[in-house]
Amino acid sequence: MKFSFHPAAKYELSQAAEFYKQKELNLGLDFLEEVYSAIKRILEFPLSFQKFSVNTRKCLINRFPFAIIYQIKEEGVIILAITHLSRKPGYWIERVKKSDD
Repeated sequence: MKFSFHPAAKYELSQAAEFYKQKELNLGLDFLEEVYSAIKRILEFPLSFQKFSVNTRKCLINRFPFAIIYQIKEEGVIILAITHLSRKPGYWIERVKKSDD
C-alpha cells in the first residue's frame, strides 16, 4: 500500500522536526524516525487505529505528543495531518471534510 501527504501535513511534519532539532541535537531525526515508524504501522494495519469518521483514523506517535490523522482511499493512505495532541484540537477537520467529498 502507498501513502501520500496532504501538503499541510507535510509542512506540519517539517515544522515539528525543525522544532525538535532546535531543542536538542538529533531529536528532530528521532521525531522523523518515530513518524515514519508509525506510518509503517499504518500501512501494515490500516484499520487498527482509532476511528474518527467512516474514513478517518488517528495513530499516536511513540515518544512524542503527536498523532497522524489519515484516511484510507483506493489509491492508498492519505496523511491529512501531523498534529500535536494538545494544541489547537481539531484544526485539521476541514481537511477531512474536503477529503470526504
